[in-house]
Amino acid sequence: MERTELQDVLEKAASERGCRLVALSFDDDNNVFDATVASLDGEALVSLDDCEYVHRAVLAAFDRNIEDYALTVGSDVFDAALADDILKNANV
Repeated sequence: MERTELQDVLEKAASERGCRLVALSFDDDNNVFDATVASLDGEALVSLDDCEYVHRAVLAAFDRNIEDYALTVGSDVFDAALADDILKNANV
């Protein structure tokens, strides 16, 4: 997976949700990518649904069985670990 391709998908998906990509980190050794999104106006909150939408756009664009990567998408308000906790507790 090319970094520019991943960034393009992330930016497009974030934009579709009224957000923007503000950070993208790569751990090339382990194919782990962390993306952070924020609202376009900087005032609205980015929801968990927004993060999930961006994550699913990447899943649709890149086959994890071929690319072998891990991706987390968080916001400038909550990080991926907090999002995971929210999801775990919501499914209880």
